Amino acid sequence: MGLDQPAGERPASRAVQVAETLRQMICNNDLAPGSSFLETELGEMLGVSRTPIREAAVILEGRGLVEIVPRRGIRIATLTITDMEEIYDILIELEPFAAARAAALGHGDEELAPVRRCLTEMEDALEQGDRARWAEWDGRFHSGLVALSGNGRLVEIVSMYSDQVHRARLLTLHMRPEPHASNRCHRALVDAIARGAVDEARTLHRDHRVEARSVLIELLKRHSLTRI
Repeated sequence: MGLDQPAGERPASRAVQVAETLRQMICNNDLAPGSSFLETELGEMLGVSRTPIREAAVILEGRGLVEIVPRRGIRIATLTITDMEEIYDILIELEPFAAARAAALGHGDEELAPVRRCLTEMEDALEQGDRARWAEWDGRFHSGLVALSGNGRLVEIVSMYSDQVHRARLLTLHMRPEPHASNRCHRALVDAIARGAVDEARTLHRDHRVEARSVLIELLKRHSLTRI
């Protein structure tokens, strides 16, 4: 998985590239929670030197995805059920705010096209019985929804916490009922945003996230997944 560096590329941009690759590996559980790696090990894995690995680790530590342990390397962070509850408490407040902001901005068909595509892809994925693909497009839907708020800082904060819960969602993906109700909620939300229905958009998305939190936490407890 070498990351060839173009001639003249600045170290900072190289670190960001490495951080993004590691972020995806962590979120997809390719690097197991609680596992530890030396900088040299990760460097060999990605085909880079220790310097961009070290800089990338600092970036990822700020996002709550790794812990830098002096003289012991880089540890992939774990989350407890309490951590998950706290993160969802934040998302339950911020994402509905983003939905309300999106509705207030009066987005037209062109601006809403990306999230509508996500809806189509999610529905097609369920028809094909492909939950992994559904989860991928569900994540894109939520990212696109928050982006419609037009608030860059909000996008950054929600992205950080969404990364942290992504692993738990993947672990429980095949334990939950098929998420047809989730798709219906998403479509109703986009319709509310298109109509500029601010309060409706906020309420719909808040109810959806509260339900998602309840389902996820219950599955984690039922299957004794106390550390993710």
